[in-house]
Amino acid sequence: MRALVVIDGEHYAAVVRDALAALPYEVAAAWLAGGSEKLLGGEDYGVPLALDLESGIAEHEPEIVVDLSDEPVLGPRERFRIASRVLVHGLPYVGADFRFDPPELAPYPIPSLAVIGTGKRVGKTAVTGHVARLLARDRDVVVVAMGRGGPPEPEVADVRPTPELLLELSRSGRHAASDYLETAALAGVVTIGCRRCGGGLAGAPGESNVLAGAALAAERGPDLVVFDGSGAAIPPVDVGARVLVTSAAQPVEVVTGYLNAFRILISDLVVVTGSAAAQLLAAIAEVKDVPVVSVELRPRPAAPVSGRRVAFFSTAPASAHETLRRHLESQHGAEVTFVSGNLARREALQAELEQVDADVYLVEIKAAAIDVVAEAALSQGRELVFADNELVTNDDLDRKLLALAETAASRKVVA
Repeated sequence: MRALVVIDGEHYAAVVRDALAALPYEVAAAWLAGGSEKLLGGEDYGVPLALDLESGIAEHEPEIVVDLSDEPVLGPRERFRIASRVLVHGLPYVGADFRFDPPELAPYPIPSLAVIGTGKRVGKTAVTGHVARLLARDRDVVVVAMGRGGPPEPEVADVRPTPELLLELSRSGRHAASDYLETAALAGVVTIGCRRCGGGLAGAPGESNVLAGAALAAERGPDLVVFDGSGAAIPPVDVGARVLVTSAAQPVEVVTGYLNAFRILISDLVVVTGSAAAQLLAAIAEVKDVPVVSVELRPRPAAPVSGRRVAFFSTAPASAHETLRRHLESQHGAEVTFVSGNLARREALQAELEQVDADVYLVEIKAAAIDVVAEAALSQGRELVFADNELVTNDDLDRKLLALAETAASRKVVA
């Protein structure tokens, strides 16, 4: 294999030259990443020196990038950034005791875009729903969603799931609040549910049936397929454009560090849920000059709740509860008697439901929404209403998304 080798000036040239000769690769070139302590001037490494990493890859066309550098030139933070830059080119990045491989992305014959995330509960499914609704106004759109509780075989939801249908699924042992069911119920587009287990640092799913779901979507001949990621796992499909969703609540070093830098590099738009501080914006710009849009997530009942006594069940942190309460009261006319953020904590949720006093249970379709809250609503004689998460922003998000859809549609289709 042809290799580009990362070296530094903290090693004497003779040491590096011997190490290059001992590598089990055809060393095409080396890139001097920094350091000067051991540089005497006029060093000869026996191979050409690349001007920088990207030009070295472009000029010498390596099949692998090998790191022979070390602290203090490249520490852990810097190496993850290098890894991200290498993986974007579809190349493995290896060192003395590590190896990173790029996620394998299957070619796809239909115009497509993906919504991916930097972690769980960053608002990715809400963004997917918004994207699907927007693009479905004048296109035939199919969403392919993967989740940790998805079906064993790809499953098509071509009608809006009702509470009764979701309860039936839950009672049969299924995860009735899977992302694909949420999108189908709230966005009203054809959605294909898939599953995945595990995920690599760069986003490759451990096991998934997404490719089978993608094939099922292609058979329908839509104008556009939207792939919905799962947590930080990336759909294993070579799409025409990507939207990365992250949260202002995540530490900046997580959003832009490790291999989330890779996720930024492969994306065409970043959506930050919550108020994006200047530090976060600067950190994203350091990785890539990419458009960034900040949005707030606000509950939007799928049925009128004006004048009703409402208990709202969500996964939102306690710090957001008062804001959500005020929004439901001012924008939707509800009398909010209770706000819960315990959908992902069943014991706490069940304890709350024993004490809640409300006429309507307004619930996000997540976690224990169906097997706990919907069941309680039925047994207690309460009305159940699903809650969507509306994206509220001062930016022209829709214009950017429509432009991305055009980019995806114009990309050369791979048979």
